[in-house]
Amino acid sequence: MDFRDGAHKLSRCIVAIRNLGLQLLWYFLQIIFSTWHSILAMGNLFESYFISYGVLKKYKSLHLGKLRYLAIVIESEDAHQTSKVVKLLQWLDSIGIKNVCLYDMNGVLKKSKEAIFQKLKNAKSIEEVNEAVTHNVPDQMTLEFLSYVDGKEAVVKAANLIFVENLKRHNLGGELDGRILLEPQLNEALQIVGSKGPAPDLLLIYGPVRSHLGFPAWRIRYTEIVHMGSLNFMRYGSLIKAIYRFTKVYQNYGT
Repeated sequence: MDFRDGAHKLSRCIVAIRNLGLQLLWYFLQIIFSTWHSILAMGNLFESYFISYGVLKKYKSLHLGKLRYLAIVIESEDAHQTSKVVKLLQWLDSIGIKNVCLYDMNGVLKKSKEAIFQKLKNAKSIEEVNEAVTHNVPDQMTLEFLSYVDGKEAVVKAANLIFVENLKRHNLGGELDGRILLEPQLNEALQIVGSKGPAPDLLLIYGPVRSHLGFPAWRIRYTEIVHMGSLNFMRYGSLIKAIYRFTKVYQNYGT
């Protein structure tokens, strides 16, 4: 019995030592990860300041020919901060970005539209310009406001339109054709119902999560997406860096 008790105690000691070792290893890895993350964050912060003050010369010249349309997704809670949204738009205007789409899930930005236009004298709504203008570089900034409801309603309208057209085409036989819906059909239907707006070349996400938060998927098939962090901590240098990196990306759209 003494031998068995001794073996059992030894086994428990070994297990305790192993668990303690695993805990220490886990804490050590957490410290390394946190330290590395902090170093990267500080590096990005200093780089952002250097870009803002023009220290890094390569960021001074941006070739904006590739960036014809920019979309910005903002988390709805942050979207209530109209002053920060206006400041971000002013930065974009100073950079030379003229076509911008603002999106949040709950439509906060749409409700703040008038307040935004009052503070941005050099801006107009996309409804005031035709589609041809949005693909050129206008003198004024053009803004489009979207929410999750817009995308949802667009799909419903497009689906109803396709169904009605299909019904008209095949009602003579009394039975609908069960063909698979093709992408060109959906694109055409979205265009007809007025929901096939310009496809953004770049989409910037301001929020806690790396998600486009329901931005219309059919408009971002070839869009570069960059997570910018919270709107509360937006920085001019980070904005310049994101746009600069986009202008250097080679995009292969296939055949």
